[in-house]
Amino acid sequence: MPHRILLLVITATLATTPVAAQDPEQREGPVAGRGARANGTVMSAGEVVNMLDAYALVQAQETLQLTDAQYPTFVTRLKKLHETRRRGQQERIRILRELRQLAGPQAPAQADENALRNNLKALREHDARTAEETAKAYDAVDEILDLRQQARFRLFEERLEARKIDLLMRARQGAARGGKQ
Repeated sequence: MPHRILLLVITATLATTPVAAQDPEQREGPVAGRGARANGTVMSAGEVVNMLDAYALVQAQETLQLTDAQYPTFVTRLKKLHETRRRGQQERIRILRELRQLAGPQAPAQADENALRNNLKALREHDARTAEETAKAYDAVDEILDLRQQARFRLFEERLEARKIDLLMRARQGAARGGKQ
């Protein structure tokens, strides 16, 4: 029952985070990168990430039916998997931002071909390295799960990702409704 209460609190809070759902480059104003809580205070992007991670852990424990012996190791390895993905995505965004400056619509007509070549190479290398690191993180999680739990984990991640997108869309719609009032 305490898990259900935590789940409800997280879901309610996430549903009230309109600004956090926006693309970082589209945010404006003093609360850029933050979401509004139901009580009017501001929630940082880091807090939203932490809440999503907590939600994932609660749901994973129930969905995978983890034993007490598996849970502590699973928590550590799942956090490592999430961190690996986040770090990879942040670096990818940084490289793409550089490419956009060099070749995007606002870029100078004569782009520095060496810089473009180097950034494209860096992106390919980064994508390959991130894929390898992510695979290793998955292997570490799989080591503590039985075969059925591994399959459930993959299905769980798909459902969780769909749920995140749903929550973000609802938050964005709530923000749009709130801005029209």
